[in-house]
Amino acid sequence: MSDDLKLALVVSDSQKAQNGAEKLRRSHNWVEPSQADVLVVLGGDGFLLHCLHEMLDLGRVMPCYGLNLGTLGFLMNSDHVQTPIGERVAMAHEVSVCPLEMNVVTQGGDEYCYHAINEVSLLRETRQTAKLEVIINGKVRMEELAGDGVLVATPAGSTAYNLSANGPILPLGSGLMALTPISPFRPRRWRGAILPDSAEVEFRVREPDKRPVAAVADQKEVRNIKHVHIKASRAKELTLLFDPGFSLEERIFAEQFQV
Repeated sequence: MSDDLKLALVVSDSQKAQNGAEKLRRSHNWVEPSQADVLVVLGGDGFLLHCLHEMLDLGRVMPCYGLNLGTLGFLMNSDHVQTPIGERVAMAHEVSVCPLEMNVVTQGGDEYCYHAINEVSLLRETRQTAKLEVIINGKVRMEELAGDGVLVATPAGSTAYNLSANGPILPLGSGLMALTPISPFRPRRWRGAILPDSAEVEFRVREPDKRPVAAVADQKEVRNIKHVHIKASRAKELTLLFDPGFSLEERIFAEQFQV
């Protein structure tokens, strides 16, 4: 990337991030986010996802360079490097992340559209098992999936909730999505599917009065749903920046060889 980029700094409310921001604020001539070419995000994965969603909502998307002052920092760069921040951003390489678009219709007929960078998940709202009809590209592939729910994950989100639900890890750039059941009861041995990101996935809720279901796109939840349509949103493609030699793809590889 160019070394004359205008950088804006946003900082998480956590005390750890606020303390770490003091020196960083003095080390560079920052601009307002509205004038920036790159957004430098100081905090953890959750705060970075919050910033990405804000950009999607506002319709102004710019590359994001994360500095980890959170807990896990899977999507972030190390904060222990002494190289000036301007040089680090200039040397960083780009990783494209295509979010999912979730369109929901509730039992009351209300419609919502949200985006997910990690995953869209459908979850039972009560003690009753959720029952879902699974439709891929307009064709019913499973008349009834019974369990705690189901999720559709991007490669970037495949190591998050998807992995905890025993879903597959997807390499970046694979052009794939993971369709993963959450504690399935019937069919008990179904482990999910790997789909091309050109696929359009739909779920219809069966017995909604007895078995209400919520749909969640990352942090945004819609309750008592009737129907959900999910597809990759290439028009909303995001860009994350990583230091040379420490990429998100390498971290995804590393997750597959942990013992």
